[in-house]
Amino acid sequence: MRCLLAIDDTDNLESRGTGSRARELGARLGEAGFGRVRGITRHQLYVHPSIPYTSHNSSACLDLDLADGRTVEALADFGRDYLAEASAEGSDAGLCVARYDEIDETLLEWGRQAKRIVLTRERAHELAAERGVHLEGVTGTRIGVIGALAAVGLRRGGHDGRFLWLKGVRELTGTWTVGALLASTDIDAVESIDGQPLAPESEVVVDPWPRPVLLHGRAVLLTEPNGDEKNGSSGWRLLPKETIRRY
Repeated sequence: MRCLLAIDDTDNLESRGTGSRARELGARLGEAGFGRVRGITRHQLYVHPSIPYTSHNSSACLDLDLADGRTVEALADFGRDYLAEASAEGSDAGLCVARYDEIDETLLEWGRQAKRIVLTRERAHELAAERGVHLEGVTGTRIGVIGALAAVGLRRGGHDGRFLWLKGVRELTGTWTVGALLASTDIDAVESIDGQPLAPESEVVVDPWPRPVLLHGRAVLLTEPNGDEKNGSSGWRLLPKETIRRY
């Protein structure tokens, strides 16, 4: 069974960020036999003076195939125990767990709204109860439930965020052909900024480490020409970090 597990507001200004904790949680889930983590995505939410957040107001979502014999309830228990242990002092951690196929348009719209307007903790709990989604606050004021519920909707929508973890990606360095990238990692496509797929033999410089983005339900590595082919320089390079931050 495919499930999404999202977390938000697990950090403080001196601690590791929520993305780092999401990667650690994914590793622990694998070690505990909960199943295969497909990927972990970061989702940027609305930044507004009335919204309390640590640094960027982003949440993280783990996409996993739950192993046979494991339940959503057990997954939620594991996530709660992890957040209670690992969340930083002063954090307001929230946790959301949902079956992938049961995340409907109402939850997708919650995610979209969380990117542009101020939402409330009370409405997050009401909506989760209405849709049968597990949502709970774990530490502090528990305001992180807003972002956790949003991350589930945004990840299910398939067209928001960038990958914090994807099999084989963080180990990449140097120059690779597109064919080798697709064969060695869980990247689904390598494209130019205008959405054109690169040929399998095209070479891509993958330093600094790649940040695939979530587009149309796929993990897509976006690139731009590496130099001027007319002057003898060819190949492709990753889009700058500043550009990727738009996703």
